[in-house]
Amino acid sequence: MFITWLRAVGGRLKSDLIFSNTLVWNTFPVPELTERQRETIIKAGQRVLDARALHPERSLADHYNPLAMDPVLLRAHDALDREVDRAFGAPRKLTTERQRQELLFESYARMTYKK
Repeated sequence: MFITWLRAVGGRLKSDLIFSNTLVWNTFPVPELTERQRETIIKAGQRVLDARALHPERSLADHYNPLAMDPVLLRAHDALDREVDRAFGAPRKLTTERQRQELLFESYARMTYKK
């Protein structure tokens, strides 16, 4: 979800994404999480780290090579995405960048709307 936000609101230098704490990080519209949602996301994130730890000899680039990504790591990321999507209010795991953008901007509008 965060990478979608970075792509949508962050800048670019040539083809590289530019991260700005004020424009990207501070505006990321994270909804209020229940303790249960928070714990579920943390556990799912830990499963991603655990999956990467199965192959300590691999660099991050090796781990995320789309032609050779470990199925355990792929499933762990899929589960994490599902939990984050759910926390943002999606009824199911989102499958497109556009769906994520719509959800993110709806969340941003709710958080910044002043009556």
